[in-house]
Amino acid sequence: MNRYHLLHATEFRYDGPVSESYNEVRLRPMHDERQSCLSFRLITNPASRGTSYRDSFGNWVHQFNILPEHHHLKIEAESVVLAHDAPSPPADTMRLSELDSHREELEEEYLDFVSPTGYVPYVSKLDELITTACQNCDGSVSGFVQAASDLIHQRFEYVKGATHVNSSIEDSLSVGAGVCQDFAHLLLGVVRKRGLPARYVSGYLVPGSAASPDAKLQEVIGGYASHAWAEVYMPGSGWIGLDPTLGKPLGLQHVRVAYGRDYGDVAPVRGVYKGHAGQRLSVDVRVRPALDDDGREQLSENKAALTETPVLEERAQQPAQQQQ
Repeated sequence: MNRYHLLHATEFRYDGPVSESYNEVRLRPMHDERQSCLSFRLITNPASRGTSYRDSFGNWVHQFNILPEHHHLKIEAESVVLAHDAPSPPADTMRLSELDSHREELEEEYLDFVSPTGYVPYVSKLDELITTACQNCDGSVSGFVQAASDLIHQRFEYVKGATHVNSSIEDSLSVGAGVCQDFAHLLLGVVRKRGLPARYVSGYLVPGSAASPDAKLQEVIGGYASHAWAEVYMPGSGWIGLDPTLGKPLGLQHVRVAYGRDYGDVAPVRGVYKGHAGQRLSVDVRVRPALDDDGREQLSENKAALTETPVLEERAQQPAQQQQ
């Protein structure tokens, strides 16, 4: 089954009163030829009225404010997504030796996706990965990209806690480990430094058992379902997705939410608040087949209440959990 119901809940609990919380979230799945976002709603507790817009990359951004005093903030994004069978990519006829002659035009058209970033700096340690991927490929651009993804999957160990949400590729290169956020950033660094545009993709990985029509409720706590991978632009073929964490081709179980230069452009939740209180963050991601026993979509109702207001110094909301 390729129709999924997703619930992404983020909760901040403060050890004292806070107020004037200003937030933005990127949690609405994409709607295009590869997947359809059939429904979406965002609910906050305390309750708020928000606005939405598309950012420069085409992602949906929802903004909301909680002005009265409060001791917790819960953000629930609920959506139903239908994944479509992806068409076969066109055959790649470009040789890697031809790529340099196209570098200037690619930089002109896709500057955001070929430039180094804070998470993806052009460090010298990338050169060995580039050389090895070139040696392991068949001499084509697509072969190089696949070899780079395979190399990262084989060489780097998946270890929760080896890095943190603000880690750049320098951290994962140093320890030889990371999570999906790091694996995606590493692939971006390798292919970008070789001259190919590449973008970070934030989304969900639906557990395999949830893809069956008769599967029971699938629940993934923390971040296993919250996932990240990369898409690389190959001249003549367009954007091609690769998942260096899994080491397997993208499929119907990859649900895309947002594109960006790196994680910093697509953080699920970002905000600030006023107050001296500390905070604790919890994230709960749940995925299940979207239809009930009668074949109808079901979204549960949630209600929230408001409180009252003071004012204190402004502090940054803790960023959402690292994409695992």
